[in-house]
Amino acid sequence: MEAFNFTVANEDHNLYSFDMRKLDQATCVHMDHVGAVLDIDYSPTGQEFVSGSYDRTLRIFKRAGKSGAGHSREIYHTRRMQRIFCVKYSMDARYLLSGSDDTNIRLWKAQASKQAGILLPREKQAQEYQDTLKKRYAHLSEVRRIEQHKHVPKVIMKTKSRKQEMRNSATRKENNRRKHSAPGLVPYKAARKKKIVTTVE
Repeated sequence: MEAFNFTVANEDHNLYSFDMRKLDQATCVHMDHVGAVLDIDYSPTGQEFVSGSYDRTLRIFKRAGKSGAGHSREIYHTRRMQRIFCVKYSMDARYLLSGSDDTNIRLWKAQASKQAGILLPREKQAQEYQDTLKKRYAHLSEVRRIEQHKHVPKVIMKTKSRKQEMRNSATRKENNRRKHSAPGLVPYKAARKKKIVTTVE
C-alpha cells in the first residue's frame, strides 16, 4: 500500500522496516524470533505482515509506525512442524500459508480467535461487542497481560530468555565502557542504526 516502506528479514533473528527515502536507520526493529528469519509476506491491506523462521514458528507483526509493532501480535506453531522456508498471505487477508521442511503446506487463520465460516447476525453482533470491549479496556494492565500472553514451546522460551540475558550483558558492557572512557569516545548508537554498515549517496 505504501511502496516506499519495506521490511527485510535477517539471520540475526530480527526484521527491519525501512523507509527508502531515509535509509540511514530502520524505522522499526521487529523482534521475538529466536532463529534466522527466512521469509516474509505483507498482507494485501498493508497493515500487517507474516514471517517464517528457522525456529519453527510463524509470527504476525503490525507494520512499522503502529503501536506494538516491535513485537509479534500472534504466533503459530505445531509440534510436528519443522523449519519454515516460505509464508504467504491469502488475497482476502483472512488466511496464511506456510511451507516447512517436513514437506507440508499448512493453512492458518490470520485472526486466531475469529470464527471461520458464515456468522449469524447475533454471532456477528456478539463478536463486535467483544472487540469493542477489548479496545475500550486495552489500557488496563490485566487486559494487556492476557492479550499479550501467547503459549510458546519450552525450547523457544529458554532461547528467548538466554537471548535477553546476552542483550542485557552487552548493554551493561557498553554502558560501563562509556562511563569509564573519555567523553565522546564511545558514542551511543541506537539499535535502529547499529546494523547500517554504510550508506551510498
